[in-house]
Amino acid sequence: MFALTKSDLNKSILGCGDGPASANAEITALGGNIVSVDPIYQFSAAQIRSRIDAVYPQLMTRMEEDEKKYVWSTIKDVNQLGEIRMSAMETFLSDYESASEEGRYIPACLPDLPFRDHQFELALCSHFLFLYSEQVNLDQHIRGISELCRVAEEARVYPLLALDGVISPHLKPVTDALAKAGVSVSLQPVGYQFQKGAVEMLVAKRIV
Repeated sequence: MFALTKSDLNKSILGCGDGPASANAEITALGGNIVSVDPIYQFSAAQIRSRIDAVYPQLMTRMEEDEKKYVWSTIKDVNQLGEIRMSAMETFLSDYESASEEGRYIPACLPDLPFRDHQFELALCSHFLFLYSEQVNLDQHIRGISELCRVAEEARVYPLLALDGVISPHLKPVTDALAKAGVSVSLQPVGYQFQKGAVEMLVAKRIV
């Protein structure tokens, strides 16, 4: 979803809002250098597992209700999606406690990240900004992406659609505000689509 190349995977990477996903474990297993941030990392693996078990049935019910909003090609149906997501969460939980001691999982959230300027080469933010446009206001979007550009040389955000499947109303004002603040912003295609129409990511780089 971020059009990552082999060169990208060799960069120092920040995953923002990663939650109980397997990306950190998988990139680390490939020899990559990644740090993930999310508020849930303040909790233990057992506490996170308990929360997953509590909300998982609700998430699957919602997916069944909204299945027409998604492309069922690589993933054939909601049941297979559930299996894939649970497998990813198991990978995360297996990795989480030891990795937290290594500093790969840090409890933090936008727009205030506990990192120095340009600490990372690449920041990735998946399924948070723009997707939750009703819950995260315009100012929070601008401040959040500006913060990603502070701590990383390049930031990528995906998807650009809100939960209703249309382009986020924040996208145009966010790109305008960032450009005025000296950030180079472009929309670039990705070779991934699960949410119908989610075929682009935002790429932001602060102009030196």
